[in-house]
Amino acid sequence: MAANRENRAPGGVKEFLRKTMVSLKRQPQTIPLLALVVSFLVYSLKLKNVSDTTATLNSPGLGFSGFVTMLFSILSFVAFLNAFPRRKKPVLPLLGLVLAMIGVMIACDEYYIGRIVNSLNRPDNPVKLTNSNAFIYYAYQTLNAHVVLLAVSAALIVFLPFYSKLLKKVKTSIDVAGNEDMGAIELSGDE
Repeated sequence: MAANRENRAPGGVKEFLRKTMVSLKRQPQTIPLLALVVSFLVYSLKLKNVSDTTATLNSPGLGFSGFVTMLFSILSFVAFLNAFPRRKKPVLPLLGLVLAMIGVMIACDEYYIGRIVNSLNRPDNPVKLTNSNAFIYYAYQTLNAHVVLLAVSAALIVFLPFYSKLLKKVKTSIDVAGNEDMGAIELSGDE
């Protein structure tokens, strides 16, 4: 049993973090991609609350706003993944398109939030929050969180060139015992 522990590759958590950092140095676009994934999951996993709110409030443009947000959430993934072809420079027009889609999603969410607030505060026949329509409150919370996550995603995309340079400065090489004694390697063919 003790022999198996000695034969195992060293590392554990420290090695995992080093490999993750090496991966991020090579592909720093993973960071904004993960932010887009989180914002998509926050919105799509709570889509039932948003749909129920649309049906309950029945205000103009709510259904279209939810549709556009969901559509652009999916399309932003496609555009973002195509903006970073393997071993080539990023395609800037696609990144601009992703940022434009994020802007439209934020505008749709803000419109939706405004309609919820108007429905709750209108002078004639306001919507009262009860246990039976608590999904309106949850939709409001989801949309606010989605706006914040989209803003963070946009900021990560915009500042990608800056923090990718900082990531490249992080030392991820492994110091191997005995390497400091090695002399210069002679590359000329003469012996």
